[in-house]
This record gives sequence, structure tokens and C-alpha cells, in this order.
Amino acid sequence: MLRLNITATPEWLTLAPGLRLHMAPLSTAIMLAARAEIAAADLPADASNDDLSMIGAKAIARRTVLAWEGVGDDAGNPVPVSPEGIDALLEIWPVFEAFQVKYVGNGMLLEQEKNVSAPSPTGTSAAAQTTAKPAKARAKPARRG
Repeated sequence: MLRLNITATPEWLTLAPGLRLHMAPLSTAIMLAARAEIAAADLPADASNDDLSMIGAKAIARRTVLAWEGVGDDAGNPVPVSPEGIDALLEIWPVFEAFQVKYVGNGMLLEQEKNVSAPSPTGTSAAAQTTAKPAKARAKPARRG
């Protein structure tokens, strides 16, 4: 079942102990803007998926992080949210990974839910995962009555 968030209210997301981000809901408009930013990036033709993921994550975060707790400067003083701060925060590997899994990945689960059927570009069940074990032997023919 598709679960809609009709209220679309921002929520707090804990990425690490002591680090929370107040996030706007992930929307189609945000994803399209992030895709456009990735496409516009001046990357070499052989850019890795990791490079694309980082650009996309930063583009999404700059549009969705409304506030944060647990982010400070070198002296430990809290700093306000800024595009440069968001980019620097996502350069920290565990933070980037948690953001991808807990926020971006959570939004992508919707793609898998769809109508509770296995994803298939042709509309057949050919792409579905096998869940039943193979039969050990052929079934005997039914008796004729």
C-alpha cells in the first residue's frame, strides 16, 4: 500500500549521535532539481557513480535541510545552516552514508512499493523474485474417474 504524507510537514532526522537535521519532505520537485544539478555539473565523461551520488546528495540537502543540531565550528560554537556548511557536513563519510540511507533511500522505498508488485518494465512478472522452492519431482497425473 502506498502511504501518503498529506501534511508534508518537516521532520527531525538523526544522522549520528548528537547530530539532527530538520528536513523538509523529499518531493518530486526536489528530486528533479537535484537531477538537473547533476546534469549541469561539469564532470568528466567517466565520472563515477560515487561522484554523481555526492553531487545529488548535496543538491538534495541544500534544498531540504531547514535547521540542524550538533553542527559547530572549530571552537565548538553552533553554526547556522548554510549551503557551504551542508556541503562540508556531507563530506564526512558516516554522515553522507546515513543521509543517503535514512533520507534519500527512505524516499526511494516508495519506488519499490508501487502497487505491491515486483518492478518490471514490461508489466509481466518476469522480473519478480522466486519465492517458492523448486519441486523435487514431477507431479503424478490426476486419476481419471
